Amino acid sequence: MLIQLFESCSPQQLDSIVKRVRELGYKPTFVKTFSNRYLVCIGTAEVDIRTIGTLPGVKDVHVVEDPNKLVSRQWRVTPTSIDLGDGVTISRSQFTIAAGPCSIESEEQVVKTVSFLKEQNVSIMRGGVFKPRSSPYAFRGLGIEGLELFARHCRANGIKVVSEVMQVSQIEPMYPYVDIFQVGTRNAQNFNLLDELGKVNKPVLLKRGMSQTLTDFLASAEYIFSSGNERIILCERGIRAFEKEYRNTLDLNAIPYLKDKSHLPVFCDPSHGIGIREYVEPMALAAQMAGADGVLLEIHETPEKAVSDGQQTLNFEEAQQVFRKLRMLENMNIDMMG
Repeated sequence: MLIQLFESCSPQQLDSIVKRVRELGYKPTFVKTFSNRYLVCIGTAEVDIRTIGTLPGVKDVHVVEDPNKLVSRQWRVTPTSIDLGDGVTISRSQFTIAAGPCSIESEEQVVKTVSFLKEQNVSIMRGGVFKPRSSPYAFRGLGIEGLELFARHCRANGIKVVSEVMQVSQIEPMYPYVDIFQVGTRNAQNFNLLDELGKVNKPVLLKRGMSQTLTDFLASAEYIFSSGNERIILCERGIRAFEKEYRNTLDLNAIPYLKDKSHLPVFCDPSHGIGIREYVEPMALAAQMAGADGVLLEIHETPEKAVSDGQQTLNFEEAQQVFRKLRMLENMNIDMMG
């Protein structure tokens, strides 16, 4: 059971609601986000929710059978829309393209990429400054200095910044420069990090763990939501399976499933999902056809010279072609729905 509370719900009213919920055999947990207040109630007893809905301070009551109640679509049938400002919105009513290099390498690289994205009317740039690498000897990013120059050039051109945060201590120094915090696959179940990102008033792009079930993936999103942050983007990025011919197995099944089970926007990262440059385009188009609300693509002017993940990165010409096809497909879908 999920209880929505009025913002005006007084402490005395809240105490009365909690007392009544406990009398009914449920364990209530109070959740306050940046925009709403809730009681998440766990229990199995049959309850006439009208007896709760009439209590002072209660805005609405929902029966939510899903284990991850706050991110469930069972109570919020209107999909979540995330306003990034300056006319940039992530929602299910329009397809979003976010693109950029795996790693921020230099100011020259940022300038060229920002210029290219602006020409292509892409309003969100991805780029890592803290890189989780399998080898400790690989390039691990330029850190906050790299993020500062990244953000400076993006903001001068009206482009939003998404960058990966790897640990709690990085949140505060990153905060002034990012528009979306990204949680990578290795941190998808770093619950301390997820809890702290729930206290941050900026959207979080949560990538699925490489060995994570979809229930566990939604549980990770629930950690963020229950700690106070409702602005979450789910991102399928491929899972680890027995096949060795490509980097990961891109689980396109996950896209319609997540959209059916959750009200959160769902992205796909085909670059990491398959890990082979020439296959990124068909997988991006397939993700869109599967219902993804956006894609996250790795691009670089010269992928062969990229310091990380060059094998899965599109050059500017390839990226331009993918952008064009994605937009053509979006227009076709709109025409069909219209």
